[in-house]
Amino acid sequence: MAPPTRIKAVALDVDGVLTDGTFWWGANGEEFKRFSFLDVMGVSLGRKAGLIFALISGEDSPLVDRYAAKMGIADVFKGCKDKGAALREFAVRHGLDLAEIAFMGDDVNDVSALSLAGLSAAPANAHDLVLRVVSLITLRPGGGGAVRELVDVILADWGAGAPVVLREEGLG
Repeated sequence: MAPPTRIKAVALDVDGVLTDGTFWWGANGEEFKRFSFLDVMGVSLGRKAGLIFALISGEDSPLVDRYAAKMGIADVFKGCKDKGAALREFAVRHGLDLAEIAFMGDDVNDVSALSLAGLSAAPANAHDLVLRVVSLITLRPGGGGAVRELVDVILADWGAGAPVVLREEGLG
């Protein structure tokens, strides 16, 4: 049996993964979303270790661009109706096999990308359909450190960090 492929890149849905899936509208039509510093640190640590990141969002929000700019993420797919196609394009751009990419999503519009990724992951509060098809479910929810957990698992697998144990009844 061949050893598992090393993950070299991480593609993330935004709403429900990097955010808790809620948003606020201001009186003048502004949209606000909340991001977690746990996830910011996870992306930062992952990039420093050599992981390539992409954002694949069904929304066409300027907040996605702002997050990408802050984190130094060059690959951004917004208003995406076919996340599987976006994941394939990301792989081609970087000369990666899909088996070398982790994708984290939380809802049914993420299933096409989850089914292609070498490591499919979801936050603890993802939709039940998604929880049934992924290979990794984090203990933390979307917008609350789930991305950091994913990055920690990948870096632990690389031997680049302390071992991470995702254990709760039925997990791990």
